[in-house]
Amino acid sequence: MALRILETCINCDVCAPACPNGAITQGEAIYEIAPSKCTECVGHFDEPQCVTLCPVECIEPDPVHPESPVELQAKFERLQQEMV
Repeated sequence: MALRILETCINCDVCAPACPNGAITQGEAIYEIAPSKCTECVGHFDEPQCVTLCPVECIEPDPVHPESPVELQAKFERLQQEMV
């Protein structure tokens, strides 16, 4: 499942550089996560780095984009191929 950033985001800029897929960007008001790039750090880390680092705990699973661990792994592999 992709993650999403809630409106309680304080724009601290900790999450974006920590994302190994470049899925987090600054939106109009708060940071945003591109579901097409978010793998919850599957393939890179054991835990989503943005969630681990967020000081206000404003990042949660996005119910609009449910994905299984197998689907997240497949997305990771696809993204890696696109980077080559």
